[in-house]
Amino acid sequence: MVTVSSYSIKKNADGEDFIVLVLTGDLEFIHSKEGRLYATVKKANIASTFSEEVAKTMIGKQLPGSIDKKECEPYDYVVPETGKILELNYMWVYIPDNRQNENTVISNAVRADVNLFSTNGSLVEA
Repeated sequence: MVTVSSYSIKKNADGEDFIVLVLTGDLEFIHSKEGRLYATVKKANIASTFSEEVAKTMIGKQLPGSIDKKECEPYDYVVPETGKILELNYMWVYIPDNRQNENTVISNAVRADVNLFSTNGSLVEA
């Protein structure tokens, strides 16, 4: 399970605002290079199409799935606490439990049963 922990407002390429949800994974324990155990959580951002008011109501909601590491083109990351610049070649992404594969588009859209419609007309593409 992942939890919507917060949101932020970002700007798209056209300068328009949009809402990004911050998802937090389950508590994990990891050994450091020095062998010490520490607790951590993975975080991922996911864009949304709704308003800030709706984003506020999403905080605390739990979603089935996990946050996993995915390779990407290298980029510079500035550690907020230290200002140190790291080059990373991965990002953390949300993987829903109902995912079929990397190329599946996940949708809860309603699908019409075409057998219920009349067949005495002609199909016209919209």
